[in-house]
Amino acid sequence: MIIVWSVLAGLAWGALFGLISAVITKKIAAGGGKKIPVLSMLRLLVDFAALAAVYFTRDLLPLRFEYTLIAAAVALSLIGVVAAFRTAASMK
Repeated sequence: MIIVWSVLAGLAWGALFGLISAVITKKIAAGGGKKIPVLSMLRLLVDFAALAAVYFTRDLLPLRFEYTLIAAAVALSLIGVVAAFRTAASMK
């Protein structure tokens, strides 16, 4: 049962940071194409912060670290892809 809780916590954590990244993507993409390098760097920093937070809380939470980390990475990736497609569709 601890594995299920670990995966759910990782998905929730990744989804939260994925939504933050999506908001950043939407705001910067509205500014034009010249800010794409800034957008990439900010999204990378948000993803790094999310995974680092999972890493640094591994001893504080009674969850399985590896399952939480993988689930957070999956949620970040999925929400990032969906946000990128939505942003690209809205720019057409």
